[in-house]
Amino acid sequence: MLDEAQKAALTRVLELLETERASVSSVTDPGRAWKVHVADSLSGLELDALREAVTIADIGSGAGFPGLVLAVALPDARVDLIESVGRKCDFIHRAIEAAGIGNANVINARSEELASGEGREAYAAVTARAVGRLSTLAELASPLLADNGVLVAWKGKRDPEEEQQLANASAQLAMRPEEIRHVGPYAGSEHRHLHLLRKAGPTPTELPRRAGIAKKRPRG
Repeated sequence: MLDEAQKAALTRVLELLETERASVSSVTDPGRAWKVHVADSLSGLELDALREAVTIADIGSGAGFPGLVLAVALPDARVDLIESVGRKCDFIHRAIEAAGIGNANVINARSEELASGEGREAYAAVTARAVGRLSTLAELASPLLADNGVLVAWKGKRDPEEEQQLANASAQLAMRPEEIRHVGPYAGSEHRHLHLLRKAGPTPTELPRRAGIAKKRPRG
């Protein structure tokens, strides 16, 4: 899936992660990070809709995963890594520079802020890895996605209550659950599942809500 140049770029990212003093990830050993971060991120490319996307917003990027990996693996796509914590943005920026990832860009903001401005309906795909409940992620993704765009959410073991909450909220969020694919296990998640949701109508006028509300008071 990766050529030698792509592997070298991601190796450089993991080398920086290993020596990073700021707290950006709990997994920093390069050998384990390759499984936990890189292999796990690449699993998203099993979904055609993500593999074919030309504009991607990675929300809650943390140390840059899956966004940096997707940018390396998809050189024709533009990947914006959305992260509100400054020290994590600093690391992502340095990783982009050190690894020469020219199609990746880090944005120090909340996704709700981006969706209220230039990011509204600007992306073919939104990705999110372990950053919230499905209904919360669907709400954050909806105003960022163009018509027929997709959300790919990396989750662990399936949770029927969480999936039902999403089903209850899907119509009011204009986000339709489309597929759940088991892709595990990876070192970082014993029961890894990818949830694919598709934008199914105009963005609701009330979205985005104020920053943090989607997490505090999720729909459904």
